[in-house]
Amino acid sequence: MGGPQTHYSVMLEESIEWLRIRPDGLYIDCTAGLGGHTRAIAQRLASLGGSGKVIALDWDRDSLELCKRNTEAEADRIEYCWGRFSNLGEVLGRRSGPGSALQKVDGLLADLGVSRYQLTSPERGFSLQADGPLDMRADRSQEQTAADLVNFSSERDLAQLIYELGEERRSRRAARAIVAARPIRSTGHLASVIEAAMPRTGKTHPATQVFLALRLAVSGELDELDALLEQLPNVVAPEGRVVMISFMSTEDRKVKRAFQALAAEGKGRVLTKHVVLPGDGELRENAASRSAKLRALEIVAGGSR
Repeated sequence: MGGPQTHYSVMLEESIEWLRIRPDGLYIDCTAGLGGHTRAIAQRLASLGGSGKVIALDWDRDSLELCKRNTEAEADRIEYCWGRFSNLGEVLGRRSGPGSALQKVDGLLADLGVSRYQLTSPERGFSLQADGPLDMRADRSQEQTAADLVNFSSERDLAQLIYELGEERRSRRAARAIVAARPIRSTGHLASVIEAAMPRTGKTHPATQVFLALRLAVSGELDELDALLEQLPNVVAPEGRVVMISFMSTEDRKVKRAFQALAAEGKGRVLTKHVVLPGDGELRENAASRSAKLRALEIVAGGSR
């Protein structure tokens, strides 16, 4: 993995503002990645002079290790934890200790984008920009890889996966081309197969949505997001804030609907009447932030059930 790596943390200032960080609060960055948001939270806590802490959580062990390297100066304010969204309650339970009441967090942040490390590491297989193994596992302890899906799924299942998760309208054509070209050996091979079947018509590579669909299927990201959203009232303290940044319409719809449902149940208060978008300055510095959408929620005490 080499030395410390950098990553442009999307909507950093907005995230810190909406979290409303308190001096003695406990915060969790559920997608620590390379540590940009984690570092900013820790620095804000240090500037406030209290005893506050931030938990850096990630299910990619390599990214978590890079987060540690990148946040060494703030390490006294940070607790590093490996875990998935779906076992967040267990992570916080272990922190509280056996027999103790779960210590809820005062703020939760989730930046749902793929980290720069994952995208720029060919051996991880997330990107079609460089040839590498068809892996795409965020958690490399799991068995199934993108290669398994591509080479062993039925044509019908592949088409459905590409259509539903990748929102690719030419999913049947893509699936047919993949099956005809088996075995698919690498990311570059897959990209070329898709491009031959669905020629490029604009700047976006025709395999982009296929890669997205495979990534979501391999890591179960949408199921993990559902699990995180369901847990919010159980892991975030009353008056605690939830800030979520999404990059796909599918994710944003899930976040929006979950926040609205919590508000309707009296368990939350939606803080962002309209979705928050990156400013012009950020868009000039980091074009990749153009699809980012931020939503914020405050947990309400004693919500109806």
